Amino acid sequence: MAEDIAGTTAENEALDAALAAEHAAVWGYGVVGAALGPDAREGAVAAEITHRAARDGLLALLAERRVEPVQPEAGYALPFPVLSAVDAAALAAVLEEGVTRAWVRVMAEAAGRPTRELAMEVLSGAEVRAVGWRAAAGQGSVTRALPGL
Repeated sequence: MAEDIAGTTAENEALDAALAAEHAAVWGYGVVGAALGPDAREGAVAAEITHRAARDGLLALLAERRVEPVQPEAGYALPFPVLSAVDAAALAAVLEEGVTRAWVRVMAEAAGRPTRELAMEVLSGAEVRAVGWRAAAGQGSVTRALPGL
Protein backbone atom coordinates (compact mmCIF):
# COMPACT_ATOMS: atom_id res chain seq x y z
CA MET A 1 0.00 0.00 0.00
CA ALA A 2 2.78 2.45 0.85
CA GLU A 3 4.33 1.78 -2.54
CA ASP A 4 1.07 2.87 -4.22
CA ILE A 5 1.20 6.20 -2.35
CA ALA A 6 4.90 6.74 -3.00
CA GLY A 7 4.85 5.68 -6.65
CA THR A 8 7.90 4.41 -8.46
CA THR A 9 10.89 6.56 -9.32
CA ALA A 10 10.02 6.39 -13.03
CA GLU A 11 6.39 7.30 -12.35
CA ASN A 12 7.39 10.23 -10.14
CA GLU A 13 9.85 11.49 -12.77
CA ALA A 14 7.09 11.29 -15.39
CA LEU A 15 4.70 13.16 -13.11
CA ASP A 16 7.35 15.84 -12.56
CA ALA A 17 7.80 16.15 -16.34
CA ALA A 18 4.01 16.52 -16.66
CA LEU A 19 4.20 19.25 -14.03
CA ALA A 20 6.80 21.05 -16.16
CA ALA A 21 4.44 20.82 -19.16
CA GLU A 22 1.57 22.15 -17.07
CA HIS A 23 3.73 25.08 -15.89
CA ALA A 24 4.50 25.88 -19.54
CA ALA A 25 0.83 25.60 -20.53
CA VAL A 26 -0.28 27.97 -17.77
CA TRP A 27 2.33 30.52 -18.87
CA GLY A 28 1.57 29.99 -22.56
CA TYR A 29 -2.15 30.53 -22.18
CA GLY A 30 -1.34 34.03 -20.91
CA VAL A 31 0.21 34.70 -24.32
CA VAL A 32 -2.71 33.04 -26.10
CA GLY A 33 -5.28 35.12 -24.22
CA ALA A 34 -3.38 38.35 -24.84
CA ALA A 35 -3.47 37.73 -28.61
CA LEU A 36 -7.18 36.93 -28.74
CA GLY A 37 -9.94 39.49 -28.84
CA PRO A 38 -12.16 39.84 -25.76
CA ASP A 39 -14.94 37.78 -27.36
CA ALA A 40 -12.58 34.89 -28.12
CA ARG A 41 -10.78 34.60 -24.77
CA GLU A 42 -13.28 32.31 -23.07
CA GLY A 43 -11.64 29.13 -24.39
CA ALA A 44 -8.18 30.31 -23.41
CA VAL A 45 -9.34 31.25 -19.91
CA ALA A 46 -11.06 27.88 -19.46
CA ALA A 47 -7.95 26.03 -20.67
CA GLU A 48 -5.70 28.03 -18.36
CA ILE A 49 -7.96 27.24 -15.40
CA THR A 50 -7.86 23.55 -16.32
CA HIS A 51 -4.06 23.57 -16.54
CA ARG A 52 -3.77 25.45 -13.24
CA ALA A 53 -5.92 22.76 -11.61
CA ALA A 54 -3.78 19.99 -13.13
CA ARG A 55 -0.63 21.80 -11.99
CA ASP A 56 -1.96 22.25 -8.47
CA GLY A 57 -3.04 18.61 -8.32
CA LEU A 58 0.40 17.47 -9.41
CA LEU A 59 2.05 19.71 -6.83
CA ALA A 60 -0.09 18.14 -4.10
CA LEU A 61 0.54 14.60 -5.35
CA LEU A 62 4.31 15.11 -5.55
CA ALA A 63 4.34 16.72 -2.09
CA GLU A 64 2.44 13.71 -0.71
CA ARG A 65 5.10 11.49 -2.27
CA ARG A 66 7.87 13.72 -0.89
CA VAL A 67 9.18 14.47 -4.39
CA GLU A 68 10.77 17.89 -4.95
CA PRO A 69 8.69 19.35 -7.80
CA VAL A 70 10.10 21.12 -10.81
CA GLN A 71 9.69 24.88 -10.54
CA PRO A 72 8.16 27.00 -13.30
CA GLU A 73 10.52 28.95 -15.48
CA ALA A 74 10.38 32.73 -15.40
CA GLY A 75 9.48 32.65 -19.09
CA TYR A 76 9.34 30.21 -21.98
CA ALA A 77 10.56 30.47 -25.56
CA LEU A 78 7.69 30.65 -28.01
CA PRO A 79 7.92 28.33 -31.03
CA PHE A 80 6.87 31.20 -33.32
CA PRO A 81 5.74 34.82 -33.02
CA VAL A 82 2.16 35.21 -31.81
CA LEU A 83 0.83 38.21 -33.71
CA SER A 84 -2.77 37.26 -34.42
CA ALA A 85 -5.70 35.19 -33.23
CA VAL A 86 -4.68 32.45 -35.69
CA ASP A 87 -1.17 32.41 -34.20
CA ALA A 88 -2.70 32.28 -30.71
CA ALA A 89 -4.82 29.28 -31.65
CA ALA A 90 -1.80 27.55 -33.17
CA LEU A 91 0.18 28.21 -29.97
CA ALA A 92 -2.65 26.81 -27.87
CA ALA A 93 -2.57 23.64 -29.98
CA VAL A 94 1.20 23.39 -29.43
CA LEU A 95 0.70 23.83 -25.68
CA GLU A 96 -1.90 21.06 -25.59
CA GLU A 97 0.35 18.79 -27.65
CA GLY A 98 3.19 19.34 -25.16
CA VAL A 99 0.92 18.47 -22.26
CA THR A 100 -0.31 15.41 -24.13
CA ARG A 101 3.24 14.15 -24.75
CA ALA A 102 4.09 14.56 -21.07
CA TRP A 103 0.98 12.71 -19.91
CA VAL A 104 1.58 9.87 -22.40
CA ARG A 105 4.87 9.35 -20.56
CA VAL A 106 2.97 9.29 -17.25
CA MET A 107 0.68 6.66 -18.74
CA ALA A 108 3.68 4.57 -19.79
CA GLU A 109 5.33 4.81 -16.37
CA ALA A 110 2.21 4.53 -14.21
CA ALA A 111 2.60 1.91 -11.53
CA GLY A 112 -1.06 1.78 -10.60
CA ARG A 113 -4.57 2.36 -11.79
CA PRO A 114 -5.10 5.78 -10.10
CA THR A 115 -2.18 7.28 -11.99
CA ARG A 116 -3.31 5.75 -15.29
CA GLU A 117 -6.83 7.09 -14.75
CA LEU A 118 -5.47 10.56 -13.99
CA ALA A 119 -3.30 10.45 -17.11
CA MET A 120 -6.22 9.35 -19.31
CA GLU A 121 -8.42 12.12 -17.95
CA VAL A 122 -5.83 14.81 -18.65
CA LEU A 123 -4.88 13.32 -22.04
CA SER A 124 -8.50 13.23 -23.19
CA GLY A 125 -9.15 16.83 -22.20
CA ALA A 126 -5.93 18.06 -23.78
CA GLU A 127 -6.69 16.38 -27.10
CA VAL A 128 -10.25 17.73 -27.18
CA ARG A 129 -8.91 21.25 -26.58
CA ALA A 130 -6.16 20.73 -29.17
CA VAL A 131 -8.71 19.74 -31.82
CA GLY A 132 -10.63 22.97 -31.25
CA TRP A 133 -7.46 25.08 -31.34
CA ARG A 134 -6.19 23.39 -34.51
CA ALA A 135 -9.53 24.10 -36.18
CA ALA A 136 -9.39 27.74 -35.05
CA ALA A 137 -5.85 27.98 -36.44
CA GLY A 138 -7.05 26.64 -39.81
CA GLN A 139 -4.83 23.58 -39.65
CA GLY A 140 -5.76 20.93 -42.18
CA SER A 141 -5.69 17.90 -39.92
CA VAL A 142 -7.31 18.72 -36.61
CA THR A 143 -7.32 15.23 -35.06
CA ARG A 144 -4.40 12.94 -34.27
CA ALA A 145 -4.66 9.16 -34.46
CA LEU A 146 -2.42 8.66 -31.42
CA PRO A 147 -2.26 11.92 -29.46
CA GLY A 148 1.05 12.46 -27.73
CA LEU A 149 2.96 9.83 -29.70
